[in-house]
Amino acid sequence: MSTRIGILGYGNLGRGVELAVKEAPDMELVAVFTRRDPSSLKIQTAGVPVVSVNDVADWTDKIDVMILCGGSATDLPTQTPEYAKLFNVVDSFDTHARIPEHFANVDASAKEAGKIAVISCGWDPGMFSLARVYSNAILPDGNDYTFWGKGVSQGHSDAIRRIKGVKNAKQYTIPVDAALEAVRSGQNPELTTRQKHTRECFVVLEEGADAAAVEKEIKEMPNYFADYDTTVHFISEEELLTNHSGMAHGGFVFRSGKTGVNKEHNHIIEYSLKLDSNPEFTTSVLVAVARAAKRMQDEGMKGCKTILDIPPAYLSDKSGEELRAHLL
Repeated sequence: MSTRIGILGYGNLGRGVELAVKEAPDMELVAVFTRRDPSSLKIQTAGVPVVSVNDVADWTDKIDVMILCGGSATDLPTQTPEYAKLFNVVDSFDTHARIPEHFANVDASAKEAGKIAVISCGWDPGMFSLARVYSNAILPDGNDYTFWGKGVSQGHSDAIRRIKGVKNAKQYTIPVDAALEAVRSGQNPELTTRQKHTRECFVVLEEGADAAAVEKEIKEMPNYFADYDTTVHFISEEELLTNHSGMAHGGFVFRSGKTGVNKEHNHIIEYSLKLDSNPEFTTSVLVAVARAAKRMQDEGMKGCKTILDIPPAYLSDKSGEELRAHLL
């Protein structure tokens, strides 16, 4: 029986989830929920209704997993605990510093409702989180390093767009080459947040907006820009659409560790991603996690989970026999 999927929100992530569900032989898209006028949305899957979020409670018995496609800055902190009272849910909350708080809020809702909620799924947090946990377990004597980019950060771009006076924006995260090479060559440098990355913002202002005030608010935003050297460019909407329409991203996770009686042997684990489409890759992870969420709920689990709590086999549509024969 197919896992019945609902999508809440139909921006870049919502469209990506729709594509990923199409590729999943064991999944079926049941409905797309929107805060906009449902008649204004045209989705790609024929026969699937677009429904107002005001009517979402009518669908509790028709959907196995609701994938939440809002932003981390303001949407998911309220949406995930709210919808975990009605559905098994999966989200891509990516404000690392606030994950413990988000987990606690969602866990309370999901446990009370007897649902499973898996938060912070994507590539970081998500696939990079797994790389860090695996490499820490294997090399306990060592150092972790994570680099993002160069690429467009959806969460950071969304955070800028929420600022009063901003019409549109894109934000690029850029690794500092010298820091990256020092890690890759085994130098084990001690690096501050500011030494590892820079951030570059391209912003289209609303007419009459105060550019200096917007720039100040961007550069002082906690959890997003305050700890980084950040450059803000104010450009036209035409230039943004012409030169900054892509959504590529990626990055690297390193663990540099030592083994041996005298710690004489050095090891470097490197995991990297090179993504043409940040949202489409992120949503491919969300859909695999939705499969796992359904299996976990079928086994009687409830409450909030992360990708670290999911057995790898639960993410795959292949049977245990197929996994052991071909991927083990």
